[in-house]
Amino acid sequence: MKTIPPRKIEGKLTRVLKAEGADFVSRPVDVLEVRYTGIEGDFHQGTSRKSGSREPWYPRGTEMRNERQLSILSEEELVEIAGAMEIEQVDPGWIGANLVFEGIPRLSYLPPRTLILFEGGVTLRIDGYNAPCRLAGGSIATHAGLVENGEDPTRTDTAMMFKDAAHMKRGLVAWVEREGNIRAGESFTARIWEQWLYE
Repeated sequence: MKTIPPRKIEGKLTRVLKAEGADFVSRPVDVLEVRYTGIEGDFHQGTSRKSGSREPWYPRGTEMRNERQLSILSEEELVEIAGAMEIEQVDPGWIGANLVFEGIPRLSYLPPRTLILFEGGVTLRIDGYNAPCRLAGGSIATHAGLVENGEDPTRTDTAMMFKDAAHMKRGLVAWVEREGNIRAGESFTARIWEQWLYE
C-alpha cells in the first residue's frame, strides 16, 4: 500500500471573523477568543450540536459532537469561486468563515486530523471538508444584490451555481484542540499526518 509521509506547511492567517447574530453570516473582528467549546459568542459555539442533512444516519435534530466549531477558507480559493460564478467577489463572511488562510495550496483538500498550530498557541484539528450548500449560495446571492423581490435566495441561479463553483474549494471545518486567542496576521503551521488510501 502506497503511503504519503507526514509533512508541515507554513501559512498565514489573513482575516478573523465571528458570527454573532442569529445565523451563520460572520463579520470581521480584532480577535477570536477560542475555547474548547469553540469561539466565544459565535453562532457555531458548543461542545455538541444538532444533526442535520449532512448526517443522514441520525434522525434530524439528534444531539451529537460538534466537530464544526470553526469554518476555515482560503484567500486563493475564494478568488477562484468568484471567478467561476462570474461575480466580483465572495466575501468570506457571507458564507460564515471564521478564519481565512493564505499560502496553503489546495486548502480544501487538507485531510482530516491535520493540525493547525498558530504562533499564538491555539491549535485546531481539521475534521474535514465543508461541502457547499444552497444556504451559503443564497447568502452570496443576497449580499451580492442578485435576489429579486420576494425570491427565495436559496433557489436563485446564483445559489445553484455556488455548489459547482465551490466544489472542493469551500474550505474546512475544525474543532479546538488547544485554547487561546487568535488574531489576524498570525502565522501557523499545518501539520499533515502520514496518509494512505484504505481499499
